[in-house]
Amino acid sequence: MTHTVAILTGASRGLGAALAFGLAREGTHLITLARNLHPDLARHALSHGCTLDEHTVDLAHPASAQAAATRVFAGMPRNAQRYLLINNAGTLGPVGPVGLQQADAIAAALNLNVTAAMVFTGHFLHATRGLTANRRILHISSGAGRNPVSGWSVYCASKAALDMHARAVKAEQGQQGARIVSLAPGVVDTAMQEQIRATPAEDFPSLTRFQTLHAEGQLAAPADVASRILTYLERDDFGATDVDDIRHY
Repeated sequence: MTHTVAILTGASRGLGAALAFGLAREGTHLITLARNLHPDLARHALSHGCTLDEHTVDLAHPASAQAAATRVFAGMPRNAQRYLLINNAGTLGPVGPVGLQQADAIAAALNLNVTAAMVFTGHFLHATRGLTANRRILHISSGAGRNPVSGWSVYCASKAALDMHARAVKAEQGQQGARIVSLAPGVVDTAMQEQIRATPAEDFPSLTRFQTLHAEGQLAAPADVASRILTYLERDDFGATDVDDIRHY
């Protein structure tokens, strides 16, 4: 019997891959979306009694995101006790002073970080409307959406948009609807951090800080953060705070 249906975007690497492995357990029907398949996830899911559906898609393209959401939610089981949507897919996007960023790079970052999350949230709410099951939505946001970072105007703006989207959805859903949180995961040791450290100093004044975090071993391991996030998703008070930070727990 399926206890939980979990939909996860950006599941092929970093925090997303760690979340996928943590979700792949008995009684869960896990649906993942990413540009590439993780080479070990299917084997892991099978050995843990998890039903897995993997979809390859580039969510930076709105038409592809729309088509993927339509396909996923049309085939989603409707007899589960709990439904989870984790909007994890994201990109740092163009880095550098405002005025030097190209329109197509800005659009791609906003499409992946914001548009895809909004599309999947809308489809999730529609597909689960009327069900008595527990419904929870998690946006993976960032502290950069709450504290400005020079050179990251696109990334900061996109994560701030996720925070406000969560607040608006919570207002629409009310006390009896789906619960939603936009959650900052802290500074996690992922490929995005490698990209940050490779940024030219003239484009990113905070470069030294991130280099120091890495050199001093202060980046959190993806598996550890994923475990804390999945525990957070189980909390009875999930959704009481619509914008949150996993470092508070």
